Amino acid sequence: MSNIDYFKFENKDLDFPVYDKNPHIPKSGWIVLLIAMFAGFIMQGITGNEMIDAILFCFIILIPLLYYLKWDYKALFQKPKAKEIGLAVALFVGYMIYSIVLGSVLDYFAFTATSPIEGVAITAASIPPLLFSLMGEELVKLIPFLFFLRLFYKYSNNRKLSIVAAMLLVMVFFAMLHLMDLHSLPSVLLMQGLGSIFEFYGYIKTKNVFISYITHLCTDAFIFAMIVVGFV
Repeated sequence: MSNIDYFKFENKDLDFPVYDKNPHIPKSGWIVLLIAMFAGFIMQGITGNEMIDAILFCFIILIPLLYYLKWDYKALFQKPKAKEIGLAVALFVGYMIYSIVLGSVLDYFAFTATSPIEGVAITAASIPPLLFSLMGEELVKLIPFLFFLRLFYKYSNNRKLSIVAAMLLVMVFFAMLHLMDLHSLPSVLLMQGLGSIFEFYGYIKTKNVFISYITHLCTDAFIFAMIVVGFV
């Protein structure tokens, strides 16, 4: 792979798994991974224990993915360097600024979506399950990203184009997961969909799921903490 195939901001010492048959995942494997994604969603709330549900959601998706990666966990996770953690925190701050500014615009045009957590009792005990449920959400974005990256690259042999196309499709997919009604469509497309560019940037730059995860965790933990202490 030539450096010209990488974006300038990327870590060129690492690459995404799967898309260039590194390793190859058969069609049956992709079917299993997609089923695992939906099974993980179904398991949420099934036990009545928030922590157990979050753990099941995460590992029902993670274990099949690691299996098809031949248990090479380093294809997904590396120990974050200090500057990478700094990047994740900076991306969290960037998303908060983005969400505040865009939220004000959406409010002005009365397009603010109903929050999925509205009406749900959130306490300090709700924060620990985030450690697992948000990793599950990152994997829910990662699997279709790798799938579309593989698909586009197979037919275009253009790595940059494949990354952008796969990312945009997953942004729309992730937004639709948060859709409450048609009125909220502009909000979820911009807030949850386009807003996930911050997490995608962290992952694409480092190839380390932990970086996008830290950004996502900071965002949701901050919001939850504000609710718990009564600021929201």
